[in-house]
Amino acid sequence: MAHTGATRPHALHRRRAQTAEVVSRLQNEYPDAHIALLFGNDWELLVSVILSAQCTDKKVNEVTASLFAKYRTIEDYAGADPEEFEKDIRPTGFFRNKTKSVLGAARMVLHEFDGEVPHSMAGLLTLPGVARKTANVVLGNADPEAYAADPDAGIAVDTHVHRLSNRLGLVKTADAGKTEAQLLPAVPRDDWFRITYLLIEHGRAVCTAKKPRCGSCVLADICPSAFVP
Repeated sequence: MAHTGATRPHALHRRRAQTAEVVSRLQNEYPDAHIALLFGNDWELLVSVILSAQCTDKKVNEVTASLFAKYRTIEDYAGADPEEFEKDIRPTGFFRNKTKSVLGAARMVLHEFDGEVPHSMAGLLTLPGVARKTANVVLGNADPEAYAADPDAGIAVDTHVHRLSNRLGLVKTADAGKTEAQLLPAVPRDDWFRITYLLIEHGRAVCTAKKPRCGSCVLADICPSAFVP
């Protein structure tokens, strides 16, 4: 038992060092990494993130271009006809569940948060369709200071973050929720928000799901999954 306990701090130190190197290299590679969704206010940000589940940001932006022109206030969403709204967001997929989430969130924000999207993890997590990934994305982009100070904030883990974290050996889990839990102690608090978008950019540009381009990857020499002939 003593031996096991002694190795854990060393393993965590190694993961922290590797994570710091990953963040540093990707920051140089993608200095402008940021959220790709387009929105004009906190409510539109929340809507966009809910719609982005199992859908590309590009498709969401195409849909919200007309959606945000049609529904201009939270009251518009709260009073929207569900069947009509389903048609409006159908291209994003899972449109029935997303309709329930968006319209339900609109009513809740309107009646329980005075029409303002909550700037806390605890508040965001009470909204329909909002789990930790969505809440982290919304809070981090809507109010960086509140995100930095919130004890419940964490790292938003999407498919890219989950895939790359495992490939890089930063975590070892098939569950995205566990990926966040394993990343948190390995990533400096100041990098929690940043690492999400750095990994997303790299996942889209180089470390793709089907055919990663290891030969042109800036992380190949520190990646245990890299295949470089």
